Amino acid sequence: MKRNWFLPALAVSAAMMFSACGDDSSTSSTPVVTPGTPSTPSTPTPDPGTTPTTPTTQTYGILPTTANPAASLTWYASWKGTYYKSYIEEAAAYPILAQDWGVVFGAYTAAGMFPARIIWDTSSDSYCVIDECTNSYKKRGCTVSEGIGYGMLITLFAGDLDAFNSLWYYSKGYRDYQGGPQLTPWKTGTFSYESLGAPANSSSATDADLDIATALIIAYYQTGLAPYLEDALAIANSIWTEEISPSLMIYSGNMATWKTADPIFNLSYFSPVAIRLFAQVDKNHDWTGVLNTMYDYMLRVQAAGTGVFPDWTNTAGVAVNPKNGSADKTYWMFYHESVRIPWRIAWDYYWTQDPRAQQVLNTLNTFISTKSGGDPANLETTGKVMYSAVAGQPDGSTNSLLPNWHGAWCLTGMGGNQAWLDACTASFNTKTFSGFNYFPHILMTMYSELLNGLFVKPATLPL
Repeated sequence: MKRNWFLPALAVSAAMMFSACGDDSSTSSTPVVTPGTPSTPSTPTPDPGTTPTTPTTQTYGILPTTANPAASLTWYASWKGTYYKSYIEEAAAYPILAQDWGVVFGAYTAAGMFPARIIWDTSSDSYCVIDECTNSYKKRGCTVSEGIGYGMLITLFAGDLDAFNSLWYYSKGYRDYQGGPQLTPWKTGTFSYESLGAPANSSSATDADLDIATALIIAYYQTGLAPYLEDALAIANSIWTEEISPSLMIYSGNMATWKTADPIFNLSYFSPVAIRLFAQVDKNHDWTGVLNTMYDYMLRVQAAGTGVFPDWTNTAGVAVNPKNGSADKTYWMFYHESVRIPWRIAWDYYWTQDPRAQQVLNTLNTFISTKSGGDPANLETTGKVMYSAVAGQPDGSTNSLLPNWHGAWCLTGMGGNQAWLDACTASFNTKTFSGFNYFPHILMTMYSELLNGLFVKPATLPL
């Protein structure tokens, strides 16, 4: 793929093909944006001397024998074509809306550094409405920070560094504009800090911050470009200050609501690979202590329940309602949040073979194998159940086996169940996108990259 690295050419095609709402063809000129107030970002230059020059001998856990990288890249193209929106594309589609975008990104676009975002869908949030749009994209003006984090990982492992950089600029631009901690605001409107007069939601989501920094560290080890590492270290420092508890647990965000006397934790935010990478590049904080504390807690929660994880738990590891409107009726289930745990732990085991990761995966796999009679073909039925992590609490259900759930159950086999892993992945790789559904599709794409062997460690990364 073509790579422009950090500074895209200033000469951008004057004619682009897209509609005012993103799916019909029309011709628009390169947008003119108003210069903004943020300081002009420095133009990064290669600094190979900062990267370890001796390749390490990389070891991996198992992959499915049915792994098909081409299938994963086909999904990547579908996902990117639907959910990835560039500044230039959307400014031409929404010229009135774009008049305000220079406030945050004027210095970036003046330097030829055009951001991009991952569109999010909502049914009721007026903050996300695009007035210039008249079709189904009208309520898709928002981006959430997790989408930027996932998007940076997905584009990086797909080898699409142009897209990776543009998503990085999106995060960096908002962080520069806000000032303060280097944490990406949880929800933003298109490329503007304000939408319908309301400011962006400046609270953080720790999983997104971890993923953004992780992607930057991996990119640094891939390329030797020091600015990736510099920004990752700034984010990691803010995560330590704002999102790590005194007991070395990972808070769910930087707001006071997550830092009560008995905090509520989300185990799907625990990214062991992120914490290991921080320990590698940041010797000023006890990241290894965080890794060990979180794994101890995770194993305790799993052992005390049915074998799967509740979406939300307290310090004692008991399932609790987060009272943030996200999980009032599902907090005790292996559900919307916890579906990400198999991916995060399978990634860690694939790269490090940590026995704690294997234990988590094998317990999850034993659970779903028992439910499915050892045959992933039965996931079409058993995978529609959102299982309770707490004995005696009711299960939930969905109308179909969502693709992200299918992929998550496949990933549980990466702890050592080769037969399950092979059959499950072969079936998973036949899935296709259906309609517009941000959350299942972004997770489906990311899980596919891991299952199909695209999560490759840089040769110089000593993990």
